[in-house]
Formats: sequence, structure tokens, C-alpha cells
Amino acid sequence: MKANARVSATVALLLSLGMLTGCAKLKARDQLTKGVAAFKNAQYEQATNAFQKAIEYDPNYDTAKLYLATAYSYEVVPNLEDAGNLKLADKAIAGFKDYLVSHPGDKVSLQQLASIYRNVKKYAEAKEYEQQVIAVDPKDAEAHYTIGFVDWVEAYDNARKALALDGLTDNGEGNPKMSKATCAKLKEQNTPLVTDALSHLQQAIQINPNYDEAFQYLNLVWRRKADLDCGDPAAQKADLANADKATQDAMGARKINEQKKEEKATKGQVTAQ
Repeated sequence: MKANARVSATVALLLSLGMLTGCAKLKARDQLTKGVAAFKNAQYEQATNAFQKAIEYDPNYDTAKLYLATAYSYEVVPNLEDAGNLKLADKAIAGFKDYLVSHPGDKVSLQQLASIYRNVKKYAEAKEYEQQVIAVDPKDAEAHYTIGFVDWVEAYDNARKALALDGLTDNGEGNPKMSKATCAKLKEQNTPLVTDALSHLQQAIQINPNYDEAFQYLNLVWRRKADLDCGDPAAQKADLANADKATQDAMGARKINEQKKEEKATKGQVTAQ
């Protein structure tokens, strides 16, 4: 009788624990639903509070963790480097990295991490995570484009600062008045960036031949390369010719993309009728 009583008590305890666990999971799902609704209405603070409560109810609720990290990322203001903004970025980064532990290779998380690092000007980390996106999906043209864009941002900033020491402003076409010392410094700083940018932008265009934004930045990167050919007018002329060609290619790609949008819209209207 005592043994049966113990078994009955154990079963009752397990059933009770199961009910409590089930109740917690239902509450977690309810908070997730509330958080998603707030997120869709751009009420990010309310969304983060709801997602945090969902995780409190169910610490293993990976979907809530992913949404919480995403909500934090939407609160990060690009290029704002104050403590509050960086704290939000750190929370979002920690959330996505935590999610990747149990979901290695999750493309969305890798893309979000790259975006957050780019928004807080941590360019090396941004490019590192774009490379991980490419490892997961070698045909991701946007990842290649983004690396090229970040390379250009860094190269532009280097050129602007270096030319300022000569009392010059950046003209984006290879400034013939820069000193030999400035030229040497720019070559050291920007050659790896320009080489990498050209490679990734060209790969983006190989994947998507009508990638007009990639052509636009290809134009800008060729002009950055013209800076590195100081003292070699023929090389500068060739670089600027490549830049002009990229501009024309961008215009052509943009025209094709606009035509496709118009055709799609027209087709949609016909289907609706």
C-alpha cells in the first residue's frame, strides 16, 4: 500500500509539473503574439518587453529569442555612436549569436549581425559576417555587394583624411596635387580595400547582371583606384574610363529593372481583372 501511495504521489507530481510547464508555454506563446503585433506597428519597446516575458516563461523559446534580437536591431540608429545606441546594438548582437549556437548557419541571423556591425561602424566584423553569409549561400549577390560597399566607405574615409593633410578635398578622380607622401600612404591603406571591393562588386554583378547599385559602387571604386595611380596619368585615365563604363552600365541596368517592375505591375492589374 505504501509503495502504491508513493507511485500515485509521484504520478500526481509529474502531472502537476506537466500542467505548469504547459501553462508556461501557453503564456510564452501569448507574449510572443503580443510582441509580434507590437513589432508590426513599429512599437519596438513594447515588442522587446513582450519577447522578454515570453523567454521568462519559456527559457528555451528560440523563436522568442530571435524576435527579441530582431526588435533590438530595429532600435539601433545607423552611424550613431552614443552609449545607449551601442548598448542596444550589443544586445541585438548577443541575441543573434546566442540563436546561432543552436541554429548554426542561420542565414537571417548572419545577415542581421553583418547589418548591425555595419550600422555601428565595426566594418571588419560586418565583412566577416557577410563572408559567412556567402559561405552559407555563395549565390547571395547582396552579400558580395555589401562587402564592396563597406570597402568603399573605408577607402573613401581614408582618402578624405589623407588629402586633408595636403589641404585638399577629395574629388573622387585621383587628385594630381596630392604629395608623394600622401600618395604612398593611400596606396598602403587603400590598395587592399579597392582590390577587395572590385572583386566582390564584380561577383555581385556576375550573379545578378542587372544589379544597378553594384554598378554604381563599381564606378565609385574605380575612382578610388585612380587615387592609387598618382604619378601615372595613363593608369588614372584607364581607371576613370572603367568608372564611366560602370556608370553607363548602372543606367542600363536601372532601365531594365524599371521595365520589369512596370511589366510586373501591368501583369498584376490584368490578373486582378
